Amino acid sequence: MLKDKILNKDVGIITYAITPPKQGNSKEKIAEISQRHVERIKNIDIDGLIIYDIQDETDRLKNERPFPFLETIDPAMYSNEYMKDLNVEKIIYRCVGKYDDRELRESIICDSQKDKFSVFVGASSQDQEVRLKLSEAYSIGEKLEDNLTVGGVVIPERHTKNNNEHMKIVRKTNSGCKFFVSQVIYNVEASKNLLSDYFYYCQENNIEMVPILFTLTPCGSVKTLEFMKWLGINIPKWLENDLIHSNDILDKSIDLSKNIFEELLDFAMDKGIPIGCNVESLSVRKVEIEASIQLVKDVKLIIENKLKLHPEIAPQGCKNWNI
Repeated sequence: MLKDKILNKDVGIITYAITPPKQGNSKEKIAEISQRHVERIKNIDIDGLIIYDIQDETDRLKNERPFPFLETIDPAMYSNEYMKDLNVEKIIYRCVGKYDDRELRESIICDSQKDKFSVFVGASSQDQEVRLKLSEAYSIGEKLEDNLTVGGVVIPERHTKNNNEHMKIVRKTNSGCKFFVSQVIYNVEASKNLLSDYFYYCQENNIEMVPILFTLTPCGSVKTLEFMKWLGINIPKWLENDLIHSNDILDKSIDLSKNIFEELLDFAMDKGIPIGCNVESLSVRKVEIEASIQLVKDVKLIIENKLKLHPEIAPQGCKNWNI
């Protein structure tokens, strides 16, 4: 069960993430898209399905968006009405700034799952107008229901700039977050620096670390690469060069992603940090979506092989290591 794995702080939680269809689609088109989602996901062994809630981030960056922003249907509604036949726990992202107090409560209450999971997402920039602050959302989530497990967002790239992302994890944990999901990572050094600071701060202050799921995605074209950079994903120059000049940019990105996660997993397991993996496709191209499904299977095999070398941590995670 996903909830048990999160609360036990297990190593190797693995999820897959999707974005709901665009609001402008007909009901028939939405049903068609959802059926494709179900068919792709039903045969992969994952702990949870993340359903994103996206927001326009043009106020965060001045550069023109490579792909146009189009509103998607509500992720909670998509889960309840279109993903109900998929037998896997759903993790609903909620951009809390677009809700008021009542709307957020109703969205959570309407979740049809017995155990409910939600990742609360704050404003994309200080200039964005919001109806509900992230701190207020955490307070609502903490008081609303015992069966709601709240997660937070972590961005390793921010740590490179501000060196305080680990403290955001600690503060959000104190506000009720039980797990975290990262933005897509392609810079292993940024992620290791974050994990290192998080580990030593927790060790010095006798704090139990919570699971962090690092997000991977295939990159199958230069267009996708441009979109990743616009989103703020830090891609080292050498890695960008390797992708652009490779014979097959998609295969190269998958190999790089697997190597990055394996290096992170080795680093984390050595210190007892309970990390896992989330996989998504930033592109709607069939070849990139199918590659993301294969990436889930490959990462799962990496995790299983590492846990075989450390059978003592497989059932209960890293909860008490080095603390």
